[in-house]
Amino acid sequence: MRLSRRSLIQKSKFILAVVLICLVVRLLPYFAPIHTTDIQQNQLALEFSDRHQLPLGTILTRDQEHTAVIPLNQVSPLFIKAILAAEDSSFYHHGALDMKAIIRAINAAIQHKRIVSGASTITMQLARMLEQSPRNLSGKLQEIWLSWRLVAGMNKDEILAAYINRLPMGGNIYGVEAASRTYFSIPASDLNLAQASLFAAIPNNPTYFDPLQHWDRLKQRQKYVLNRMIQDGYITPQISEKTQTEKVVFQSRKRGIIAAPHFLFWLATQLSDEKSPIPTTIDKPLQQFVEAQTQQVLATLTSHNVHDAAALVINNHTGEVLAYVGSPDYFNEAKLGRNDGVQALRQPGSTLKPFVYELALEKKLIRPNTILADVPTHYAIPGAKLYSPTDYTQKFLGPVRVRIALANSLNIPAVRVLEKIGVPTFLEHLRKLGFVHLNQTPEYYGLGLTLGSGEVSLWELATAYVTMARQGQATPLIATVTNSPIQNSKSKIQNSTTWQLVTDILSDRHARATAFGVDSVLNLPFPVAVKTGTSSNFRDTWTVGFTSDYTVATWVGNFNGEPMRQVSGVMGAAPLWNRIILHLHENQEPADFTLPQGLIKLPICAVSGLRPSSDCTSVVQEYFYPEDKIAYETQTNFNLPPEYDEWLAKQQSNFVSSNLRIVSPHNGDLFLIYPGAEAQQKLEFKLTGNQSTSVEWWLNGEQLDTQSTNLFWYLRPGNWILEARSGEMRDKINFQVELAKIKPTRRGFSVVNSQVKSVSTQLSFSH
Repeated sequence: MRLSRRSLIQKSKFILAVVLICLVVRLLPYFAPIHTTDIQQNQLALEFSDRHQLPLGTILTRDQEHTAVIPLNQVSPLFIKAILAAEDSSFYHHGALDMKAIIRAINAAIQHKRIVSGASTITMQLARMLEQSPRNLSGKLQEIWLSWRLVAGMNKDEILAAYINRLPMGGNIYGVEAASRTYFSIPASDLNLAQASLFAAIPNNPTYFDPLQHWDRLKQRQKYVLNRMIQDGYITPQISEKTQTEKVVFQSRKRGIIAAPHFLFWLATQLSDEKSPIPTTIDKPLQQFVEAQTQQVLATLTSHNVHDAAALVINNHTGEVLAYVGSPDYFNEAKLGRNDGVQALRQPGSTLKPFVYELALEKKLIRPNTILADVPTHYAIPGAKLYSPTDYTQKFLGPVRVRIALANSLNIPAVRVLEKIGVPTFLEHLRKLGFVHLNQTPEYYGLGLTLGSGEVSLWELATAYVTMARQGQATPLIATVTNSPIQNSKSKIQNSTTWQLVTDILSDRHARATAFGVDSVLNLPFPVAVKTGTSSNFRDTWTVGFTSDYTVATWVGNFNGEPMRQVSGVMGAAPLWNRIILHLHENQEPADFTLPQGLIKLPICAVSGLRPSSDCTSVVQEYFYPEDKIAYETQTNFNLPPEYDEWLAKQQSNFVSSNLRIVSPHNGDLFLIYPGAEAQQKLEFKLTGNQSTSVEWWLNGEQLDTQSTNLFWYLRPGNWILEARSGEMRDKINFQVELAKIKPTRRGFSVVNSQVKSVSTQLSFSH
């Protein structure tokens, strides 16, 4: 008896403890209630117009989701009844949880051995909208806890209002008011039963029931909603049948935005507390033209696996943004249309090269007539493979003028110029120009910075090229017709002469003919400076150029990172750039560019960069600084330094030069031959230069019996002096041949170059 009584007391205590714990847990939400003000949607709709007060569209929030917030009494009662019937018919009769629905769902799951129906209430769905939780037990408990807190701080009408203002309605449309405006151009208060029942059908699965993609599915779901409304006593079967046959036309989600969607969403994030309508700098007719041309150009490139593009048009005089296209179709979610190619960070290819040359000219590290070496070049980088830049054509042009190197976008000369400047100095220069996303260390980018090893945006490129178009006077880009620019960067880069010189080079169609031809899409019937760029593996193509009035920047590539099929800048982004800039000037040609001030033009030899001599076969005009005129008058001899030897040795035709050059062997070479191989191995004597008469070869003072520019000589031990003569021109080098002390495993000889102190077997030999 006592044992039974004691057991009863223990059970009672246990039950009481459980009840107390449940009570405490249930009361806890009231110590952390969520009120309407805590989840208030404060962002109001923003209306935008272009520079001519033409409407561009309405952004319902400042992010990329269309949302409009209205009180419950401004929503059609038909929609309220439809959404309650579809989602939670007893919403006003239970708390955060619907225990009857939970029990019913558990019994159905046991009978069918699978989940047949859910038991989520509108309050629980709102909790899920506010905080995304995982679809597991932990996530469900979190959802319940948040639902209790909502009930603790809000009444039923407040919860329902918060819910219907957040309902997913297909695409990026959220809330019944936003859906009404977008799909039907009416307020939510004017929804009829057919429209309301269709809207109530969408949130269950907004992708599966998308009204613009899956109309038949949506109609089936509407039938379910109407049947639920019949069961709840809201409508009769006759009304339901009539409603199902009523024709309802959904407008495209584009309806709320007329033009420049990427621009509007970007601008909305930059503004604060502006009142609608907001006047922008966009020119609506131009914007729509650029949007159409973007789609047309991409249509011609689909076979090359090209799907995306972006474009930006700037007024050089004011810095105003006239057109802004972030993708071919903002509303095509399947093709990542919401990605903004104007603000996205991508590798810029060669589009940064003009700024390398401008800085080097400004610092007088190079002159306009400087000759740069476009020859095989290798850089040892600690912890990495040997860096050996090459050009797009995989060919080398040898000695080239600055004008030719920049206009034809040669890689090796650009790297050599950057080496003179120093990566830290150039990186600082780029940041002053507005490339704020180049925020890594100089070591991170290395010498590849001039070839596009960093990541920049089309917006940043356009900003920098506007500075070039304004002859070094920097200005932020402006997006609204106010006196307050969007960006606050006001760095001033004032040396106008160097900018004028770079502009002169980029507008020289003859200078770029080697790489682009004389009749490419870059050549227009009026003065225009332009630069293309292609990133590694053909992932990005760029074209940025300007007239005296406008700067146009274009990008073509793939948002998903897939490489295009052999599409360079001149093939990808340039056609779009060409169409836009021709359209801008179809009624009035731009003014000529300002010639480089304070410089003088003098004739030079195209190869040497010096005053033409009698044997110069190509004479061109180039700019000079006045202080360089004395040196110009006195210097005519041009001797290629040793860095050209490897390139010269591979030339198949004579290289125009005022001097002969023995390119094989090199001066100071030491050749090792092995015992038994004497008089069996040949060494090539190779000569380049402009021979006016026959060639004479002399070896240790004895003339060889040949007049060829190339011959083979049997190796013999000794110290040798090799001389080549042609008329008044001659060249002389020394080399040695020694017997090796160790016999090789295969027949041949080695070359020991006294300059690099290493053994090489790169020279050709024959048996």
